[in-house]
Amino acid sequence: MIVIFLSYHIQKRFNFKMSTHLELGNRGESLAENLLLDKGYKILERNWRFSRAEVDIIAKDGDVLVFVEVKTRSSEIFGKPEESVSTQKEILLKDAASVYMEQIGHEWEIRFDIISILIKGEGYSIEHFKDAFFSEW
Repeated sequence: MIVIFLSYHIQKRFNFKMSTHLELGNRGESLAENLLLDKGYKILERNWRFSRAEVDIIAKDGDVLVFVEVKTRSSEIFGKPEESVSTQKEILLKDAASVYMEQIGHEWEIRFDIISILIKGEGYSIEHFKDAFFSEW
């Protein structure tokens, strides 16, 4: 009940709708995908799921398999987008990466990146953090 109330309260206070949130996320993922393509990456998967984890983008940067978490926000009122990747999310991404690597037979270098996007109106800023966190493999 509290979650529903808070969600409703946030929607009313910031004039925010869930569909807008999903649209913002989709727009951010498209911007991130285009950034990676412009940098010469090959996109292998988008929104790949394993168990409770979803990897926004899986790409190849040369021979390196890259797992990308995309964070998109419309303001920095709650902090920068990249700051919202929790330790729990990192663990889920690592678990998903392990399964994906096994599925495709990938046995060489991997990397975990974050792409942070701040969208304001029609404009946006985008930052790509390579090796944002490390795997203990």
